[in-house]
This record gives sequence, structure tokens and C-alpha cells, in this order.
Amino acid sequence: MPLADASAGLGLRRALMGALQSADDDAVDFLECAPENWIGVGGKLGDAFAQLASRHALTCHGLSLSLGGAEPLDDTLLQRLRRFLDRHRVVLYSEHLSYCADDGQLYDLLPIPFTDEAVAHVAARIRNVQDALGRRIAVENVSYYAAPYQAMAEADFVSAVLEEADCDLLLDVNNIYVNSINHGYDAMRFLARMPSPRIVSYHIAGHYDEAEDLKVDTHGATVKSDVWALLAEAYRVHGVRPTLLERDFNFPPLSVLLAEVGRIRELQRAAGAPSAQAAGHG
Repeated sequence: MPLADASAGLGLRRALMGALQSADDDAVDFLECAPENWIGVGGKLGDAFAQLASRHALTCHGLSLSLGGAEPLDDTLLQRLRRFLDRHRVVLYSEHLSYCADDGQLYDLLPIPFTDEAVAHVAARIRNVQDALGRRIAVENVSYYAAPYQAMAEADFVSAVLEEADCDLLLDVNNIYVNSINHGYDAMRFLARMPSPRIVSYHIAGHYDEAEDLKVDTHGATVKSDVWALLAEAYRVHGVRPTLLERDFNFPPLSVLLAEVGRIRELQRAAGAPSAQAAGHG
């Protein structure tokens, strides 16, 4: 069953497992995991994951397909990924619009040149991934700190890939904000240029203020007020969609994270969307 548009989720991290197991079922509307961190995990930890996945709707956000890379797609990973997504009834799978491998994993998400050739290359790989997984996927706009080559604007590049691949968009609001500061563009204008019909979910996260003109997308802090404002604008311009709070380290007590999940729900209600619980999709 698909997520209700007014759904608020939290990233599933191993450090949060115990607290999430003890939390009420309606504390979050869904959980999201990186499947590479859980494929093949058994024993007590695997059982705990399966139990949480049975209690909550589950989405997955991939880390290692390297959609923009030159190396062939990893067919073995795709096969294992499809089995994982099917087994846990994953309602949405997404990956990053970036590359992360070149003769081996680079353990970073690196930017793709914004060119017509890159659009064709990445879109073909996305189509192949969708065929291999037997489902539509979403790709996420990424934060980046160096631009290898930009023959077109980032917004045009993202839209062209989505159209050519016929896939969906996971719109990361924090990444828009971070990039707008680091690369000197208008975040609201970029947001407005994203294709509403293809947006299936939002991400929101905290970042680190390295300097006034340099923000680092860390997922290790609370969400900043400017990013909350941008999320509210996203709801106004594009409509409410399932929204995930990402936190990767510097974990506070779960109650603090759930307060931020509650802030997502407040913004969704303010935008006029019925809650996931009211819609029957808790």
C-alpha cells in the first residue's frame, strides 16, 4: 500500500534500533533504510530489523548503484536488491543522482557533469535499473561542492534526466538549500522549477555551517529554520508528499528526533493535508 501524502518518517539507523523498538507504532508513519546496510544481515540484528519492517511501512534509499558512473551496473547487487525490496514490501526505492564508483567503491557521492551526454547516459542506466528491479524508482537531487562541468543549469539537468528516464524525484530540500548557498543561486526559484508530477517524496536534514558561504550536508544536526521554511514552500508549490527526517550521527534522544518528525506533521497539516493516521495509513 502506498504511503499517504501526509506521512512523516525517520531514517532507520542501527544506533536507533532499541529506541525505535520501544516506541509507539504511530511515532512515525514510515522508516527508511539504506538496503546495502541490511542485505544479508541475520541473527539478532536481522530479526530486529525484520520486526521493525513488519510494524512500519518501509522505504529504501540506495547508496551504491552509481547511476552516473562509467562502470557497468552491478547485476548481482541489483538481484539481491530486488529480493530485499520484495521481501520487506518496500513502498519506495530511491537512489542518488550521482556516481560513487570507478574501478571500486569511492565511498562518496560525486557530482555528474550537467551535459546532454550525461543526461542520456544516466537516464539509460536508470531505465536499466527499473527493468532489473521491476519497479519505478526515484532519484534524489544531491549536494555537491565542486561542479565538474555545467553546460546546463542544475535544475534543467535534473528535469531532463527525469523526463528521459521516466522516473520519479525524491526532492531533498536540505540539498537545495546547501547548494544554493555554496553555488550562489536562489533556492526558492530552484524549488519552483522542479516538476511537481514527478515528486514522490521529500527529504529534510540538518547541515553544518562551515562559513557564511559554505554549508556542509552532514545529516548530523537539527534542521535549520531556513530549511523548514523551504519545506513549507515545497508543500505550497508542489503539494504535500511523504517526508523523511534524515539523521546519520550525533544522535540525540529519540524524543528529540520525534519532535522534528512532529514538526513535519505540523507543516503538512498547515498545508491542508490530512494526517496519515486520519487517512488510515499509519
